[in-house]
Amino acid sequence: MRLRGELPDKIPLFPLPGALLLPRARLPLQIFEPRYLAMLDETLKSPLRLIGMIQPRHTPGGGHALSAIGCAGRVTGFSETDDGRYLITLTGISRFRLAREISGFAPYLMGEVTWDGFPRDRGAPETDTGFDRDAFLDLLRRYFSEQQLSTDWDSLRDADDELMINSLAMLCPFEPEDKQALLEAPSLRTRRETLVTLMNFAIAGGAAGPGEERLQ
Repeated sequence: MRLRGELPDKIPLFPLPGALLLPRARLPLQIFEPRYLAMLDETLKSPLRLIGMIQPRHTPGGGHALSAIGCAGRVTGFSETDDGRYLITLTGISRFRLAREISGFAPYLMGEVTWDGFPRDRGAPETDTGFDRDAFLDLLRRYFSEQQLSTDWDSLRDADDELMINSLAMLCPFEPEDKQALLEAPSLRTRRETLVTLMNFAIAGGAAGPGEERLQ
């Protein structure tokens, strides 16, 4: 997505465990907490309508902090429900590095960010020259069966490399730290390799699906 003007050095932050946004991908969200309703109201008034999705993380001693890298998305879809919730779509623009959190009068978090180090994010869609689609889909079928997930296999088979890999990275029920690893992957090939590792680990019994016990 082409944006008019430079990316800002301060953006609102939406810390949401397990929610992954990637460049050129779309993430649907429901907004209902008062502080994030206020954030969205202000975001919609801004020229670029950017929100920074970022993972909270645990620190030694039981504390909490934000991850060093997140992804900013532009609000490209918006509707309001009768009960006051917002249904929005974020389209990923670029990853960012969090320089510091900004305290102020707003009820939501703001961050000072830098955009350096992510040259692929605002360019053309990536391709993965080492992608063995048949082997990948075979693994994916076994993973989906193990996790009791379903999908439109025809649409998935016809999707381009980036759409397939990034959509699965965003949608599969991995742990937040695994989602962060997928976000920080420096290339589409690295992200696909990380995705394959995570699926193999789950199939081997390294992670339990929703409501399931770990395999013994």
